[in-house]
Amino acid sequence: MRIRATVAALSGALVLSALAVPAATAADGGPAKRDVVRAALKAADGRTTYTGSADTGTPYQLNATFSNVKVNNGKPIVAGPTGHVVAPVTYKVTHSADVDLRARDTLVDVTLYRGSYSNPVNFLEGDNWPVCTAVSATVDTCKGTIDVRPAEDLYNADATTWKASGYVVDWNDVDPYADDIDWSKVGVAEFDNLGPVKLQRRSALTVNASPEPVKKGRTITVTGKLSRANWETGKYAGYATQSVKLQFRKKGSSTYTTVKTIKTSSTGTLKTTVKATADGYFRYSFAGTSTTPAVSAAGDFVDVR
Repeated sequence: MRIRATVAALSGALVLSALAVPAATAADGGPAKRDVVRAALKAADGRTTYTGSADTGTPYQLNATFSNVKVNNGKPIVAGPTGHVVAPVTYKVTHSADVDLRARDTLVDVTLYRGSYSNPVNFLEGDNWPVCTAVSATVDTCKGTIDVRPAEDLYNADATTWKASGYVVDWNDVDPYADDIDWSKVGVAEFDNLGPVKLQRRSALTVNASPEPVKKGRTITVTGKLSRANWETGKYAGYATQSVKLQFRKKGSSTYTTVKTIKTSSTGTLKTTVKATADGYFRYSFAGTSTTPAVSAAGDFVDVR
């Protein structure tokens, strides 16, 4: 969802896990929604959940910690202009023996945010709650997802490094929808900066070498275009003034050799010339940037006669 306007109206760590309220279930199939997590994290910050409510107390510190957090197998999350990207998330939670992560009223998750923890610019989470498996009485390994829908969730400025945060909320049979919650019976553990996660705009690269066939020694013109996802328009757009290598692979060889390096135009287009020397494949290759992954065009064969 587009949340930039909503974030400004909220304060505290609660915004990291509760701006979206998708239908979800706890690990054992019991009903749960992320709005109850929002309420618990807000109460843990020492704030009243709702003005004029009869809620009392403050959640106690739950004995639980996160480790070995890995998002998308440690690789950048790459999203095109549209669609749905699902990035796997794995982590370990170490806790006291009286904490059951698989209980109906215990909620655990890892989410991503950009900006500061207390006032994030944007955040991402999974569509469903993770599944946790007990390794021992005090250790669980959990598997979840980060679900990204660029058209709904992202701005171009979001192509940067994000941070992972995690929480565990143990409701201890307290009704999270009651009008008069005794927060002192609810356990909360939340953690910031569990690791960096890079989010990138998917890239695309084309090439066309002509004329073909061509006589040996004649000039070959090689054109192409470097584009990347524009999350604000839902389309690909040219990537301007980027260094791109023109490479050649001789027929019968499996190795490309760089012929020259040129830069894309203001609209991402590429154009250069070379002399025809032998049958082979021309391609453009882009090394990538912090916001955009590397990409190489499929080779275009030229028959030299």
